[in-house]
Amino acid sequence: MMPDNWPPVPRGYFAIGAERMSKALNLGNLMRSAHGFGASFTFTIGATYQALEARADTSKGQLHLPHYNWTSLDEMALPQGCVLVGVELVDDAVDLPSFRHPLRAAYVLGPEKGSLSGPLLARCRHVVRIPTRFCINVAMAGAVVMYDRVRSLANFADRPLTAGGPSSTLPRH
Repeated sequence: MMPDNWPPVPRGYFAIGAERMSKALNLGNLMRSAHGFGASFTFTIGATYQALEARADTSKGQLHLPHYNWTSLDEMALPQGCVLVGVELVDDAVDLPSFRHPLRAAYVLGPEKGSLSGPLLARCRHVVRIPTRFCINVAMAGAVVMYDRVRSLANFADRPLTAGGPSSTLPRH
């Protein structure tokens, strides 16, 4: 039986979104994962109408957390102190496993068949990349980033030195 305080809540807050998203299933999957990982809000920048249908969000995340649909980068308004983090396969990006997540962050992914725009990359304080051989599905990439954030900023037990789970469930300090 899981304790009442499960899952551990990470410090700070985060949001996740995508630029120029065109597929409703991808947005729906991203919104469902965002709801499950405890995002504060989701967003799109320049998404097509079809993407905004957000099919596949069976958790109905849009009923539980705000979604902002900015038609352009000029409209995007993040909370004060929120750091924009791009997720993109570019040479100067930081490998996700080596990245220290900001306490207040908005992660932005590129479109299904493209990359983050130059103006959006210029607005990002950090850019991270998932260490894969080639780009993966945008909704899957979002889930990987959110998992890494939760794993990094929530109070889980340390990983053991050998295969398997921890010998105790005491949180790390």
